[in-house]
Amino acid sequence: MNKSIMIVGVGGQGSLLASKLLGKLLLSEGLDVKVSEVHGMSQRGGSVVTYVRCGQKVYSPVIDKGGADCIVSFEKLEAARWIEYLKKDGVIITNTQQIDPMPVITGAAEYPENILDELSSKVKVDALDALSLATEAGSAKAVNIVLMGRLAKYFDISYDKWISAIETTVAERFVELNKKAFELGYNY
Repeated sequence: MNKSIMIVGVGGQGSLLASKLLGKLLLSEGLDVKVSEVHGMSQRGGSVVTYVRCGQKVYSPVIDKGGADCIVSFEKLEAARWIEYLKKDGVIITNTQQIDPMPVITGAAEYPENILDELSSKVKVDALDALSLATEAGSAKAVNIVLMGRLAKYFDISYDKWISAIETTVAERFVELNKKAFELGYNY
């Protein structure tokens, strides 16, 4: 199994924890894993991207345009920003949440309409309201783990192994919350 996954979002959404969880899981499967984090303006609500590549032998963590099997997007505009990195037969897993970037907040630009419809006309899109599911699990901050639950459907790795990765990656006091968030994303 060779896979290239991009995790994209806005600073503070937990994309780095999601990539850590995914990397740990893939390592436990005996795969060579490379993870590269690009923080950008993450502390100011800017775009954040993490590359996760795995396989028998991986030489670089960087994913070129047209090279991602999957893009996991924590916000729908971020999915649109990174679509050119997706393979033709790849999938975008995206949260339907809208987070206005600074130009929209200041009135210098408008948030694009019908993003998901436009994306769906070009590529396979698996969209879910991860924010509502995370809130149902107990915390809006668990959007990242809801999305990891959805991503799990695209891997041939058992549910129990994902849960084990959560138990060893997430702070102990948040394990039960994150297990529930994962389950909601997985069963969506």
